Amino acid sequence: MRFDNLLWDLDGTLTDPKPGITRSVQYALQKLGFAYPHEDELEWVIGPPLKASFKVLLQSDDEDLITKAVTFYRERFQEIGMYENMVYPGIPELLDLLKEKGCQHFLATSKPKVFAEKILQHFSLNDSFSEIMGSELSGKFVEKEDLIREVLKRVSPQSRAKTVMIGDRLYDVQGARANSIKVISVGYGYGTFEELETAAPDYFVSSVLDLKQLLQG
Repeated sequence: MRFDNLLWDLDGTLTDPKPGITRSVQYALQKLGFAYPHEDELEWVIGPPLKASFKVLLQSDDEDLITKAVTFYRERFQEIGMYENMVYPGIPELLDLLKEKGCQHFLATSKPKVFAEKILQHFSLNDSFSEIMGSELSGKFVEKEDLIREVLKRVSPQSRAKTVMIGDRLYDVQGARANSIKVISVGYGYGTFEELETAAPDYFVSSVLDLKQLLQG
């Protein structure tokens, strides 16, 4: 196998979370009395830290206002939004195949860990992972660089060379680079081709099938 330790992003890599995330953003904006864009115009919020996205959407640096938006978002997301989601076809089988061949899977998502755990359990993916790592509701580990650094504490120094981050946005590439590990960008998620081309990952795949072939190489 090409890699022994696989760090996986969640949104846009393992699952397609668009309806739940975009509708929860719309809900938060509506609760605050703001106009909200169509779901298709909100795809860019899938991946970045939530506070940063609301800062742009609200065109404000007001921490109280941004915190209220995040609170309203989570109000809907934890009840409904996290389940308005689907696993990309072929992902469960790929996780199982790689685990059977001796690979270790680690979840490395900026999404709060409490939500990530429930999503993986809902889709029966949790048993595939040696470690489920996400941010804390306080905001700790929301930056991909810090998150990946924390996950790598579970990986032996000797196996760093065979460790890879798999994600769909430039944040995954930047986080991997900051921690001196390889990175695979997937083109079926929410990072644009231009974004990923500029980020210059070590590998780029356009489908789950291509990802499978690469990881078995």
